[in-house]
Amino acid sequence: MIDPDDMSPRQREVAERIAGRRGAVRGPFRVWLNSPELCDRVESLGAFLRFDSSLPLRLRELSLLIAARHFDAQYSWNAHWEKAVSEGIPLDAVRAIAEHREPRFDTAEDAVFYRFCTELLRNHFVADDTFAEAKQRFGAQGLVDAVGSLGNFSMLALCLNAFEVDLQADREPPFPDVHGYAKVAR
Repeated sequence: MIDPDDMSPRQREVAERIAGRRGAVRGPFRVWLNSPELCDRVESLGAFLRFDSSLPLRLRELSLLIAARHFDAQYSWNAHWEKAVSEGIPLDAVRAIAEHREPRFDTAEDAVFYRFCTELLRNHFVADDTFAEAKQRFGAQGLVDAVGSLGNFSMLALCLNAFEVDLQADREPPFPDVHGYAKVAR
């Protein structure tokens, strides 16, 4: 991670804008600042997907958790699971996702969104019936935003894991099959 004293003028400019929008430069942005143009664009995409996407906030948060668990991104998970619950994703469903169990949702909308996202990540494709139901519920823009969210949050997870971004020592490790930055036997 780049030391603020060692930043170029462009890195400082991007860092100040991120801090102004997000309150601080945390997590992956501390790594991405090594490539300030990438950081600038990634932050803009992430801001759109987190704050302005056509999807309801609970589904934006759910997409982040789905990608975080798929890639074992503990930092993202710890930073967002409580927000997902506060937005209406059932705590039991969040726990099930963390434990690689099939979650149960309170609404059919959440269930089809989960199915769409997990089929895409696991299989790299979406079954025709899943796609049709998801398109009926979310429309074309919602599906495009969902795929954009998964792509963005997947890139985020890869960055966090590749550069071993702080696991938030004050937080409980969220996944039973991950310790530090390694898979462990269950």
